[in-house]
Amino acid sequence: MKLHELSDNPGAAKKQKRVARGPGSGKGKTAGRGIKGQKSRSGVSIGGYEGGQMPLYRRLPKRGFTKPNRLEWAVVNLGLIQKFVEAGKLDAASEITEDILVAAGLTNHKRDGIRVLAKGDIKVALKLVVSGASKPAVEAIQAAGGTIQMTHAELLAKPKQ
Repeated sequence: MKLHELSDNPGAAKKQKRVARGPGSGKGKTAGRGIKGQKSRSGVSIGGYEGGQMPLYRRLPKRGFTKPNRLEWAVVNLGLIQKFVEAGKLDAASEITEDILVAAGLTNHKRDGIRVLAKGDIKVALKLVVSGASKPAVEAIQAAGGTIQMTHAELLAKPKQ
């Protein structure tokens, strides 16, 4: 193979449309912007502007609240844990902590803690130490003969009304 024989894959490099380059281009003179007006000028950004009318985003009421100190959980499913145990990336005999789950590659970040959810099946008895877990996940782990210890159980419990 020689340098002059190299070429891109078909469709990889698309030719740029050359606007305002004469009448033969099909986009000459006004470059497809029409004649006069705010949108034909350069440097104009009129994203939410409605021409003096109250914009839609200001007519609608504000809703909800974002808690500034909320906890963000990294989510791990039981089926994924089972897959990693079968692949040999996790040792089912030893205690599995959040740091071990991150090191194995089950999740990229620990965030405020790892929460185990019940998607998928677990067939081996595990000793898990995580921030939290859903009720079905706890039941599935205990049914498989394993134990789960939750370090943030009081934070995950729903408040009684």
